[in-house]
Amino acid sequence: MKYDIILAGVGGQGVLSIAAIIASAAMKSGLSVRQSEVHGMSQRGGGVSAHLRLSDTVIASDLIPQGKADMILAMEPMESLRYLPWLGAKGVLLTAAEPFVNINNYPEIETIYKTIDSLPDSRILKTAELAKEAGNIKCENMVLIGAALEYMPIKKETVLQAVRDRFEKKDPALVEANAKALELGAKK
Repeated sequence: MKYDIILAGVGGQGVLSIAAIIASAAMKSGLSVRQSEVHGMSQRGGGVSAHLRLSDTVIASDLIPQGKADMILAMEPMESLRYLPWLGAKGVLLTAAEPFVNINNYPEIETIYKTIDSLPDSRILKTAELAKEAGNIKCENMVLIGAALEYMPIKKETVLQAVRDRFEKKDPALVEANAKALELGAKK
């Protein structure tokens, strides 16, 4: 078994945090994990991405070949489209609905949605609304993980433990909000 994920977004959206949480949960599940990150101009609203490879056998490379990703998990809709060449024929694209408009010529959002909706397996999630419902707007990335659980080879309980491990010492309220966001995403 192998499962390859491209995570994408803009600096400050928590792309690398969700990569770390998924990787931690996968390792707790006994899977091998390889990860590669591109920080880009993240401090200036630039693109951030990560290749995350999960397997029950040895993984030879950190990078996912084009056309082989099982999932694109994106915090920003236009950024999700940037990685379409990596998506496999049976892959799924999950993205937050809310655009991060950081350039003057940002495409019309409806055009982006139409492109995403034309894919065989894609979902656009209103992560901001669900994160607010969970009690913390910064939990948008956890909503995406929740929605991705039905596809990934890791269990929700293991992801919740990875969330606890990451946030419990910082602030117990973060654990509660992130857990609720994960649950809300799993229901969508």
